Amino acid sequence: MQQTFMKTRPVLPLVLSMSFPMVLSMMVASLYNIVDSYYVAQISEDAMTALSLVFPIQNLINAVTIGFSIGANAVIYYHLGAQEHQKANAAAAQSIICNIIHGIVLTIGCILVIPFFLRLFTTDEQVIDLGVRYSRIAVAFAVIVALSMSMEKISQAVGKMLMTMVCMMSGCVANIVLDPLLIFGWGPFPEMGIEGAAFATGIGQTLSLVLYVLCYGIGKFPVRLSWKASAWDWNLTKKMYSIGIPATLNLALPSLLISCLNIILSAYSQVYVLVLGVYYKLQTFLYLPANGIVQGMRPIIGYNFGAREYGRVQKIYRVSLVLSACIMAVGTALCC
Repeated sequence: MQQTFMKTRPVLPLVLSMSFPMVLSMMVASLYNIVDSYYVAQISEDAMTALSLVFPIQNLINAVTIGFSIGANAVIYYHLGAQEHQKANAAAAQSIICNIIHGIVLTIGCILVIPFFLRLFTTDEQVIDLGVRYSRIAVAFAVIVALSMSMEKISQAVGKMLMTMVCMMSGCVANIVLDPLLIFGWGPFPEMGIEGAAFATGIGQTLSLVLYVLCYGIGKFPVRLSWKASAWDWNLTKKMYSIGIPATLNLALPSLLISCLNIILSAYSQVYVLVLGVYYKLQTFLYLPANGIVQGMRPIIGYNFGAREYGRVQKIYRVSLVLSACIMAVGTALCC
C-alpha cells in the first residue's frame, strides 16, 4: 500500500483530513475524563479526592508509554518516507516489545509506591484506602495501555487516522457507559464503587487494543510486524529512545506539577486538592483537541522529511500551527 499521498496531496486538505479524526477523538477523551470524575464524585468527596491524588500516577504511565510511542512513530514514518520498509517494519515490532517492558516495569513500580505516594499528600486513611483500591486496579492495565499506545502510533504512522479514531472513541465510549454500571451496580452488574471506575477504564482500554489488533489483522497495512530476532536493530532502538525520552519528559511534567501543587494545597485543605483535580480535567477541553492537530501533523511531516521534501515540511508546520492556534482560540472563547 503506497503512502505517496502524504507528499503529493495539497497541504491544507491533507492536514485537515489527517487531523480532524484525531480532534474528534481528543474531544471524546476529554469528555470521558469529565464523566469519569462526575460519577466518582457521586460516591463521596473522599473518592474524588483520592482520584485527584492518583491522577499524576496515571499520567506518568501515559507519559512513558505515549512518549516512547511518539519516538517509534517518528522513526517508522521517517523510514516509510525514505522507502526503507524493512526498517519501518522492524521499528514497529521493536516499539511493541519495548513498550511491553515499560508496562511491566510501571505496573510493578507503581503498585509498590502508591501507598507511600498517597501519604505524601494526606493522613486521611479513608482517602488513602480509596486511592490504593482504585490505583492498583487501574495500574494493572499498564501493559494494555502500553500495547494500545504502540498500536495507535503505528496506525497513525501509516495514515490510518479514521481507524485510529474509531478504536480510540470506542474505548472512551465503553468507559463512559460502563462507569455508572460498575460503580453503582445498575442492572445485573455488581456495585463496585471506586473499583468499578478503575475496571471501566481498564475495559475501555482493552477494547481499544482488541480493535487495533483486529484492524491490523484484517486490514492492509504498509507496515508489517517482524518478530525475527535477526530483525532487531539497535540503531533503531536508539533513535526511538532519543526522540521518545524528551517526549516522555514533556508529557510527564504535568504529573510533577500537579503533585507539587497537591502537596502545597493539602497543607490547607483536601477540598483544594479536589478542586484542582476537577479544574485540570476540565481544561483538557482546551488542549486535547489542539493535540489532535499535532497527532495528524506528525506522520505527514515525518514522511516528507524522510522523503527529503524539506520545503513541504515547513509548509505543513505553518499550516498546522495556524490550525492549532484557531482551535485554542475557539476553545478559550467557549470556556469564557
